[in-house]
Amino acid sequence: MYNKLYAAGSSKKSIDFSIFAHSFEKLIGIQYMITVNNLDVQFGKRILFQDVNMKFTPGNCYGIIGANGAGKSTFLRVISKQLDPTRGSVTLGPGERLSVLSQDHFAFDEHTVMDTVLMGHTTLWEVMSEKNALYEKPDFSDADGIRVSELEEKFAEMEGWNAESDAANLLSGLGIAEEYHYSMMKDLSGKQKVRILLARALFGQPDNLLLDEPTNDLDLETVSWLENYLSNSDHTILVVSHDRHFLDSVCTHTVDIDFGKLQMFAGNYSFWYESSQLALRQQQNQNKKAEEKKKELEEFIRRFSANVAKSKQTTSRKKMLERLDINEIEPSSRRYPGILFQPEREPGNKVLEVNDLSAVTDEGEVLFKGLTFNVERDDKIVFISHDPRAMTALFEIINGNRKAQQGSYEWGQTITTAYLPLDNSAYFDTDMTILDWLGQFAKDTNDVYLKGFLGRMLFSGEEVNKRASVLSGGEKMRCMISRMMLPPGANVLILDTPTNHLDLESIQAFNNTLISFKGNVLFSSHDHEFIRTVANRVIELTPGGIIDRIINYDDYITDPKVAELREKYYNA
Repeated sequence: MYNKLYAAGSSKKSIDFSIFAHSFEKLIGIQYMITVNNLDVQFGKRILFQDVNMKFTPGNCYGIIGANGAGKSTFLRVISKQLDPTRGSVTLGPGERLSVLSQDHFAFDEHTVMDTVLMGHTTLWEVMSEKNALYEKPDFSDADGIRVSELEEKFAEMEGWNAESDAANLLSGLGIAEEYHYSMMKDLSGKQKVRILLARALFGQPDNLLLDEPTNDLDLETVSWLENYLSNSDHTILVVSHDRHFLDSVCTHTVDIDFGKLQMFAGNYSFWYESSQLALRQQQNQNKKAEEKKKELEEFIRRFSANVAKSKQTTSRKKMLERLDINEIEPSSRRYPGILFQPEREPGNKVLEVNDLSAVTDEGEVLFKGLTFNVERDDKIVFISHDPRAMTALFEIINGNRKAQQGSYEWGQTITTAYLPLDNSAYFDTDMTILDWLGQFAKDTNDVYLKGFLGRMLFSGEEVNKRASVLSGGEKMRCMISRMMLPPGANVLILDTPTNHLDLESIQAFNNTLISFKGNVLFSSHDHEFIRTVANRVIELTPGGIIDRIINYDDYITDPKVAELREKYYNA
C-alpha cells in the first residue's frame, strides 16, 4: 500500500497518509476507542456531571440514559466536539472517523437525497468533489492530471466506486423508496428527512457513531432493521433513546447519568432498570444481611445472563459478577410517575362490536375497509398498520369524533372509556393554569384533591400554576394521563401512540400499570417493548383486509401466515 503512494513521485507530500495508515493499523489489530479524561460540564452554577473518566471501545454499543435534563444529549455534543467541556478532554484514535446523527432537518434542503447521504463521509465527499471539479475544467493541465491520479487512488482505497450503491441500500433499508433517491431534500416530508439523516450518519461504516433518538418517527419494521444493522456493527456506538426494546436489542453497556456523575454498567437497559430496582428494595430492607443481599444480586445477574440473546452481553455480565461490589449498584434518583387506572366496574361480556367499518382519507385513500371484530373481556389489543393514519381514524370513529364511510360499531352497556388521542393540542388551547385545566374534567374540584393527581404525574409546588398553553409535549401528555386517572375510572382505555413525548421513566410507569390493568386496552404504539408486554392480541389494519390474531407480538411478526396475508392485503 505504502509503495503505491511513493510511486506518485514528488507529489507524495500532498497525500493524506492517515487514511491508509488507519486501514493498515486496523488490519494488524490496533484497537481504537473514544477516551474521556477528567471531564466536567457546568452551566453557570449548575453542574451536570464531573470527573468523568471512561473508555468506549469498538464492538460495543453504549446506551446513555438519565432523567430529562441530566445531560444525555449534552454528553454526546461534548464527544462530537460541538460543545466544549468546562474541564477535561475527549480523544479519538488517530485517523478515526466520527459520525453524528444530525437533528437539523433543513440543513440539506438544497441538496439531493443521495448527495446528503454521501456527504456524511466528509473525506470521501471532499475527494469526490475535488475530483469531479478537476475533470470538469476546460483547461485541464498536467498538474491537474497528477492531482486527479492521487484523488483516484484515495477514492479507490475508500471503495468510492461502491458509495452510491451502499448509500442506496441504506436508504432502502430505512424505507426511502428508490424513486426519491435523487429528489431534492426540500421536497420531502419531515419523516422522510429523519430517515435520510439517519442513513447519512450510518454511511461509510464510521469508526464511531453517535445517535441521539434515532428511532424517532420510524415505524416498527424500520426500527427492527436498524436494530439488526447496529447489532452487527463492529464499531463504537453511543446512543440516547427512549425506546427500551431498541436499547435492549443493541446495547452491550449502559451509561447512567445520575447523582452528577456517569457510571457504566455491563448490560442493556432492562438489566440496569431491574438492578436499580433491586438496589432500592435492598436499601429499603435494612434488616437483610449483606450475605443475603449478595446472594440475591448473584441470582439476579445469573437470571439475566441466561436470558440474554447476545453472547457478548452474557460474557460481559459474567465478568461483572466476578468483580461486582454490592455497594456499586445504587438506587436511582429518578422520579417515576404514579400512574394508576382504577375501573369503577368490571367490563361485562359485551365490550365492543365493530361491523364492516371502512375509512378513507379526504383524498380518497383507503385506510381500512370491511373491518369486523369483537372485543372480548380481558383483551388488550394493539392495532398496527403501515399507515398510522389508519389507527387514528379507527380510534376517532369509535370515540364518536369522526364518521366512518360505512359500517357501524356498538359499545356494551357496562363500558366506560378513556381516550388518549394522538393530537391533544385542542385540549390546551386555553389560558387556564394546569390546576384549573384538570378541574374542568373532575367532579371534585378541591385544589388539594386535584393537586394529588397532578403530583402523581410529577407536577409539584408552583408547577401546578403553569399555563396549560405553554406546556411541553411531555408535560401535556402527563396532564392528559392525569385526566384519564380521574374518577369515575374507565374500564376501557383507548390509547393512540401513548409513549409519544414521554421520558423513559414515564414510559416504564405507564407500561407497568397497563400490564396489571383490570380492564380492556385498545392501543397503537411504535414501542416494541410496550406492545410485547401489554398486548395479548394483534389486529393489523390494511387497505385490503384485516389480520386478527390472539398472539404475542413477537410471535406475530415471525408468523409466516401473517407475512403471506400482509403481502396479499397491502398489494391488493
